[in-house]
Amino acid sequence: MRKVSSIIFLALSLTFSQAFGSSNLHFNTAPLPIDSLKAPNDWFLMDPTDDGVIGTGAQKAYELLKDKQPKQTVIVAVIDSGVDIEHEDLKGKIWVNKGEIPGNGIDDDKNGYVDDVHGWNFIGGKDGSHIAEDSHELTREYVRLKAIYEGLTEEDIKKKQQKEFAYWQRVEKNFDTDRSEAEMNYEFFQNMEKMFVQAADIVKEHLNADDFGADELAQIASDDTKVKSSVGMLSQVFNNIRDSDMSVNEVISELAEAKAHFETQVNYAYNPEFNPRDIVGDDPEDYKDRDYGNNDPTGPDSSHGTHVAGIIAADRNNELGIRGIAEHVLIMPIRAVPEGDERDKDIANAIYYAVDNGAHIINMSFGKSYSPGKKAVDKAVKYAERKGVVLIHAAGNSSKETTPTNNYPNRYYEKKGEASNWLEIGASSWQADEDLPASFSNFSSTGVDLFAPGVDIYSTMPGGEYKNNSGTSMAAPTVAGVTALILAYFPDLKPEQIRQILKSTVHDERSTKVNKPGAEEMVSFGELSQTGGVVNAYGALRMAESMTK
Repeated sequence: MRKVSSIIFLALSLTFSQAFGSSNLHFNTAPLPIDSLKAPNDWFLMDPTDDGVIGTGAQKAYELLKDKQPKQTVIVAVIDSGVDIEHEDLKGKIWVNKGEIPGNGIDDDKNGYVDDVHGWNFIGGKDGSHIAEDSHELTREYVRLKAIYEGLTEEDIKKKQQKEFAYWQRVEKNFDTDRSEAEMNYEFFQNMEKMFVQAADIVKEHLNADDFGADELAQIASDDTKVKSSVGMLSQVFNNIRDSDMSVNEVISELAEAKAHFETQVNYAYNPEFNPRDIVGDDPEDYKDRDYGNNDPTGPDSSHGTHVAGIIAADRNNELGIRGIAEHVLIMPIRAVPEGDERDKDIANAIYYAVDNGAHIINMSFGKSYSPGKKAVDKAVKYAERKGVVLIHAAGNSSKETTPTNNYPNRYYEKKGEASNWLEIGASSWQADEDLPASFSNFSSTGVDLFAPGVDIYSTMPGGEYKNNSGTSMAAPTVAGVTALILAYFPDLKPEQIRQILKSTVHDERSTKVNKPGAEEMVSFGELSQTGGVVNAYGALRMAESMTK
């Protein structure tokens, strides 16, 4: 579940909106860190009671385990954009299919997938090619229904078509609105980048420097009109940015990322003419088909999935980069999520693959607003439920209240009932104040189970790199890591027991008054999820131990 918004983007949009008019942007600021303008890189491992930071208490949890031996290595399937399986901090942490002989072109273990040594890629071609971008599901539904209903009125519609025709009308309206917003935002950020870079270049020339920050900017005294104007605009940006260590070049990089995001939306996500599925070569409407894809679980851009994997499983003992939450864990990479919306067929098959190949937990940091193949996904979720696999899903980054019909995939079965093995996770920050829920996080007093650290999470990136990312995409693997930590020592616990443990032991902040995501009002944190709390590894382990004695 990708979240492009950041404190940098918000600061830039605020500055330029004030200077050049408003824009219909959807960016959200992160909260102020404790004691400084930056959170500790390992804050998500810290403990609310001992450290004064609303982390998971994972480090404290290991104190309970120092005299205990793990009983199993837990396999966590990461259905995502791909994972850099060669990352220095994930060495020895990637699942190996021991039934497969690498590179012999034979399906040795007869699981239906050739040479799937480290997982599978459901959005790749048999020739080794990849889908990098895909359209949004809204766009695909628009294209499908337009061919049937364009130009028709209610008088033209037969009774049996009325429900779908009403659906088409909603889809058409939403598509037109969202595409227009994407086009406007792309144009806005193009202009913003041009003006910002121009102002930065003027100041760089004045300072005779290749880069500078807020401190250098504050010391400039010049009567030159261009310099004064540029300093004024850049100062406004730096005043809105809460990270005092940011340099102007880093801001420019963030700005370029924002522009690229909206360019991708215009060219791919909301482009009715774009359809990359020929790369895969399957029929995306044939939900019974599982024989497609390739054995490269990394793909062309594994940034998102690599970051997710590091939160769960980065080596805790190599003194490199970061420590993941779980020690006795392996990541099973399954590539099914492009830049754009995942397809229901791929998600269903990814779940089947994970379950059939021994995953104990499936992390799903993705989501969308439409699900034409929900029946197939539900069937796969029920299969995982029967097999005792825990499903952990990111609630989404739209600052909205989720319902059974506006955020997919979800725990609610299309016909009736809901999955007992499903955990829905919102994103929280490190402060027990009004900014505790991440401003971008989705929420629901019934649909979201609990919150978990998801703001400025420092984790692995492709090529041996590391980066802070924010999103419910980070909160879900935080819970997946805690779940893996529990199951390593208490393997007999069932998914419904895991769910009970995690929900019963949250760090309780129900009564804390917080900013409601997406609204200018204060609510109790308890109104945003079933539990009103943040995942608590230490408490969860204590309860797990008491339940298994």
